Amino acid sequence: MRSPLTAEMQLDVTLSAICSRNRYTTDPAAVIRELVAAAGDRVDILARVAGTWAGYFETRETSAIVTALRGIPGADRWVAEGRRRRGIPTHGAPMSRADVSAGG
Repeated sequence: MRSPLTAEMQLDVTLSAICSRNRYTTDPAAVIRELVAAAGDRVDILARVAGTWAGYFETRETSAIVTALRGIPGADRWVAEGRRRRGIPTHGAPMSRADVSAGG
């Protein structure tokens, strides 16, 4: 069965997974090499994923990978978008008034 995702979206998912899998690395050089290899000539997608991921997941614990991701050419301009997305409240299925009154 063919994937309903475009090649660009599949690459976005792959790059995001690489970042997430290596979130707590203290030596990001190998991760950056893996990202560059996976992205191939799609440096635009690499920059977008690296920047938004860095902005969204920026914490003390992820500082090594975030700093390295921000070093990817073009990534810095996407960091603000990642931070914006992090600030969006989570959402879930609608709840009835009875559920809300009962505490969820």
